[in-house]
Amino acid sequence: MLCPRCKATVDQDDNYCSRCGDALKHGADRRVVVTGVGAVTPLGNTAEETWQGLYEGRSGITRIERFDPCELTVQIAGEVRDFDMGGIVDRKTERGMALFSKFGVASAGMAMRDACLDPSSLDPDRAGVVVGTGAGGMATILETQEVAQRRGLMRVSPHFMTTFPHNLPAYHIHQLFGFYGPSLTVSTACATGAQAIGEAVQFIRSGQADVMVAGGTEHCIFPLFVASFAVQRAASTMNDEPEKASMPFDAKRHGFVLGEGAAMVVLETLENARKRGATIYAEVLGYGASDDGYHPIAPEPEGRGAAYAMRLALEEGGIGPEKVDYVNAHAASTPLGDKAETLAIKKTLGERAYKIGVSSSKSMIGHLMGAAGAVEAMATILSIRDQRVHPTINYNDPDPECDLDYVPNTGREMNVGIALSNSIGLGGQNTCLAFGRVGS
Repeated sequence: MLCPRCKATVDQDDNYCSRCGDALKHGADRRVVVTGVGAVTPLGNTAEETWQGLYEGRSGITRIERFDPCELTVQIAGEVRDFDMGGIVDRKTERGMALFSKFGVASAGMAMRDACLDPSSLDPDRAGVVVGTGAGGMATILETQEVAQRRGLMRVSPHFMTTFPHNLPAYHIHQLFGFYGPSLTVSTACATGAQAIGEAVQFIRSGQADVMVAGGTEHCIFPLFVASFAVQRAASTMNDEPEKASMPFDAKRHGFVLGEGAAMVVLETLENARKRGATIYAEVLGYGASDDGYHPIAPEPEGRGAAYAMRLALEEGGIGPEKVDYVNAHAASTPLGDKAETLAIKKTLGERAYKIGVSSSKSMIGHLMGAAGAVEAMATILSIRDQRVHPTINYNDPDPECDLDYVPNTGREMNVGIALSNSIGLGGQNTCLAFGRVGS
């Protein structure tokens, strides 16, 4: 028979075309790999800078500089500094973009360059984008409202409606690379970035795309957003020692620290990556998502939803608990959340949970909200590439209810064949991504 896409002759029993890799049967397995990464974070404006900072255990959390936080009890955050789009788009286009779009587009550009992918070499109909964000252009909405109140409604910018919507980063990435394929915008609170990657993988596995750019982006260090968590008393007020404020799993943890930034990955079929001689960082083995349905803020105390997402990711990848080497934890440094996630890891992995490394990126960059899961997935991918994991810093006083190996304070070289990346968000959202070395 003929492949519907490239018209090559294929065997009727084949699951996918040997020439173009297109799925020939519904549900046919197409292996998906990561060939490029890009990031903008409080530790650096590239993926490699961020990864090096994480491994070295450096904190990117400081006193807020973007605005005067004196009125707030929370005066610290992980801010992106010295950001420049580097000419990836023209100045006119850049002026019409909100900061969350700029972070996302810059990260996507870096990921495509890292993957050595020339957009013109791709079938535009089979290349797409899945991007997530939590706050989106909320800051732009507030700034525009202030203009309207001060100067009148007719002085609102005509570009307002094309800056704040959540789907604008995906649009800008499609436009930049000339993609016409699948597009999706995800907004599942703190699980957003990871879920965007998981959904992009599904587009490739289903045969709808060969290449996807996916990840999360967030600009949330502005007064109203910080104040909302300050009045909830959910965020750390350790304003005098910001670099020590995020202390996941530590007995003295008392609240999370906000962060901002973006991370994007390039996903493609294993067949395509091998055919073009691409560097393959890791394979996406499994993806799981769930919702606790328990409380809008607090996690389900026994970690049931998080454990279910982890189990789904393992099942999809055909992975037994004994094969997992590392978990990049959501671990935001909250008393309830870190305990519940520890229970979820133990519930999922059993005795294996005590034999692996578990660490938190948020101890150094804070909680990047809608971008958190994408940045942490990137860190997990690079752990597999480099066979080393970053530490959980500020871990000094063990909590008897958090009794795993949290890679305290110093990065570690170790075998990382298969790793999980957890994301747990407001509204009970849970996502887990399973990554592995190709052939592991």
